[in-house]
Amino acid sequence: MTAEQQRVRTERLRWHSRRAFLENDLVLQRFWQKQPEVLEEMQAALLERLLVLEDHDLWELLSGRRAAADPAVQGLVELLRQPAVQ
Repeated sequence: MTAEQQRVRTERLRWHSRRAFLENDLVLQRFWQKQPEVLEEMQAALLERLLVLEDHDLWELLSGRRAAADPAVQGLVELLRQPAVQ
C-alpha cells in the first residue's frame, strides 16, 4: 500500500470513528488526538474491525465490560482506553 493510500485509509477511519453513542465518540476522539497522521497497516486493520461493530457492542469492549476474543483486537481496545496524555 502506498503512502497516499495509507493516508486516505486513515482519513476514512477517522471519519468512521464519529459515533452516535457519545461515550464511544469521546473515546475515539481521544485516540485520534494521540495518533500520528497515518496509522500503521496492522493498527488500521484492527480499527476497521472495531468500527463495524454496533455502538452498544463497541461500548461493551471500550468500557471493559467484555473482552475481545482476538488478543490483537483486545490490545487495540486497551490502547483506546488509555487516558489522554496531559
